[in-house]
Amino acid sequence: MINTEIINWYEFNKRDLPWRNTSDPYKIWISEIMLQQTQVVTVIDYYHRFLNSFPTINALASADEQEVLNLWQGLGYYSRARNLHQAAKSIEDNYNGVFPTTFDEILKLKGIGVYTASAIAAFAFHLPQAAVDGNVYRVLSRLFGVSEPTNSPKGKREFQALADELMADAPPHVYNQAIIEFGALQCTAKNPNCEACPIQANCFAYINKQQSVFPVKKKKVKVTDRYFYYLLISGDEKFLMQQRGDKDIWRKMFEFPLIETQNKIELVDLIKSESWQSLFKGLDVKVREHIVSKVHKLSHQNLYIEFIHIDANTEVLMERTDLILIDKEEASGYPMPKPIEAHLKQE
Repeated sequence: MINTEIINWYEFNKRDLPWRNTSDPYKIWISEIMLQQTQVVTVIDYYHRFLNSFPTINALASADEQEVLNLWQGLGYYSRARNLHQAAKSIEDNYNGVFPTTFDEILKLKGIGVYTASAIAAFAFHLPQAAVDGNVYRVLSRLFGVSEPTNSPKGKREFQALADELMADAPPHVYNQAIIEFGALQCTAKNPNCEACPIQANCFAYINKQQSVFPVKKKKVKVTDRYFYYLLISGDEKFLMQQRGDKDIWRKMFEFPLIETQNKIELVDLIKSESWQSLFKGLDVKVREHIVSKVHKLSHQNLYIEFIHIDANTEVLMERTDLILIDKEEASGYPMPKPIEAHLKQE
């Protein structure tokens, strides 16, 4: 059977990853959330540090959100950390601190979708749930020649049904790890190792030389360009920062005062802008340095970021605004977007 071939391949080729050496649903949950949109090699160190700080659900639920975000800093997609924190509190309140043991109950937790609930149910509790992630979509689409887009509602249903059928009576915790690893290492997005593939004789894409055709995806959402001009207003080894709101990227994180424009503008025009004039009205302002950083890419946004280093009266600015004064040595205690953190390290 095909699932047996994949499992046999897995036993000889699997990587030794820390979350594979446990059946603790909490640890598996942490790993699955971290692995969303993030490469395995990056996650390993974060995984260990996170569990060292929050070894139990209770420890995570009792933590301050800023403490959680600080440990997540650098992983990106910070809503994942916030959802983890909220879900841990929910487990404390509704399940007496014990991770729920059924697929339906796991799925109710904040930040957990069908794939993650299936993975936790299979890996921790050995429930017959086929977990379908990007790797599995790729394997199934090539194996069976599925032309339905993986990101369409119909496609998701079709692939889930195929995954359930392929798993059959195989041990769920082994089968799911095996097919996910098979997609990650063998049936890769580019240059799949088809010549050494144990299921090539049954693979539609290999037989028809259409590996590059599958999987099929709907056209991506249009990417938006945004222009950020950060004002690093400093003096005496301190600088001003503000906390972002709830309605945009990097929610509740700390950043330098920001002027955002619809299009790229020159510094001379930025200084003439209403936002600049309103902030610095009546103050002596000296621009010390102007740094253009590389574009920072998010899932559907390109951020063109520039940093303007400024000398100005920080006390007056604090009286006028909600800006706070932070000592450079204490900056690491505040959760910041990756571009801000990187810029401070260069200072």
